[in-house]
Amino acid sequence: MTDSQIYDTLRQALWISVQISAPLLAVALIAGVVIGLFQALTSVQEMTLTFVPKVGAMLVVFWVSMSFMTTTLVAFFTDAIIPQIAGR
Repeated sequence: MTDSQIYDTLRQALWISVQISAPLLAVALIAGVVIGLFQALTSVQEMTLTFVPKVGAMLVVFWVSMSFMTTTLVAFFTDAIIPQIAGR
């Protein structure tokens, strides 16, 4: 395996990790901004108000996007990693 193959595989793996984590991070960002605005407008400073809805929204998005994450990872491993391990 050459250096360029290693770097290309690493680049693909990093891009896959960005694609997989993007929905969860986007929902966490949006939920945090909405809850922060709600807290600023109502002067409610409850710590659980920021944590519980954000985690709930992230769990829902994770459940919905789990098939996308799984198929993306399986495709990456079957197309890129396993052929390199097998030496093809």
